[in-house]
Amino acid sequence: MTEATLSITNPDEILTLFGPRDQHLRKLRRLFDVRITQRDGRIRISGEGEEDVQRATRTLEKLRHLSRQKGELSPGDIDVAASEEGALIVGGNGLSQSADEIDIQHAGRRIKPRTAGQDEYVKAIRSHDLTFATGPAGCGKTYLAVATAVEALRAGSVRKIVLVRPAVEAGESLGFLPGDLRAKLNPYLRPLMDALGEMVDYDQARNLMEQDVIEVIPLAYMRGRTLSDAFIILDEAQNTTIAQMKMFLTRMGERSKMVVSGDATQQDLPRGVTSGLRDAINRLGKIDAIGIVKLQASDIVRHRLVQKIVEAYDDHGERQQNPAHGDQNERR
Repeated sequence: MTEATLSITNPDEILTLFGPRDQHLRKLRRLFDVRITQRDGRIRISGEGEEDVQRATRTLEKLRHLSRQKGELSPGDIDVAASEEGALIVGGNGLSQSADEIDIQHAGRRIKPRTAGQDEYVKAIRSHDLTFATGPAGCGKTYLAVATAVEALRAGSVRKIVLVRPAVEAGESLGFLPGDLRAKLNPYLRPLMDALGEMVDYDQARNLMEQDVIEVIPLAYMRGRTLSDAFIILDEAQNTTIAQMKMFLTRMGERSKMVVSGDATQQDLPRGVTSGLRDAINRLGKIDAIGIVKLQASDIVRHRLVQKIVEAYDDHGERQQNPAHGDQNERR
């Protein structure tokens, strides 16, 4: 274990250096894989790698000097100082490739990938401007995407979160549902709101929505828009058409990030209509700058029965497609 120390006696200087709710401190810990603690006017930097500790210490010294000049520090200042010491800043958005804990800055919530597939998913989101994810219900497609979006917003790397869903009927027509348009659309957008509600306090989420910092909208409302400095999530993407998917993907503006997720086994499009999600993965799968992750039943983290339910349905579907193979298994 290697250790270094810095002496800072001014408490205001420490607050500026660590950032609001210690967000600068947490980012530096992730970027350099070190521990940083403060006590009695001394900042202690420790870690397994001597070079990591030295680089983190030099970064803190640079930031202390900069804070004295400016009186404040921004997330961009942290990125620049850390990158000068060799820290990997992916896509200029201040998010490292470490898929450990997702920093949503919520005292009551700790969120991190719980399976190898989820870890790959979070890493793909952090290292690509566009990520496609497929997988069964309960594997964290929506939840982890929303968590990384909140992390990016808290870190100041985006100015807006846009949560999008296609309003496709699953056996029930919108026209026959009670209420006005907003009431009819609410069931389609509810899952996104549920995920968001676990990471942002209700009053704060309401204020952010009123300020248009967080927007939850149906896919059709995306037409004609260009979104810059935004983290955009398209949920239930298996229910988009090819034209809708093209429309959505071309909404991406400068310094924006997109995550497109869906479950190909739960498609509600009319018979004979090709899913825009499946089509997009086939068309764009060879582009290196695009991340594509396929989550499995083993990545399901809901109730233990959900994984068994998904596996049972998948097994039944395979038997229907290959009846001869199924008969052989039964005779065995």
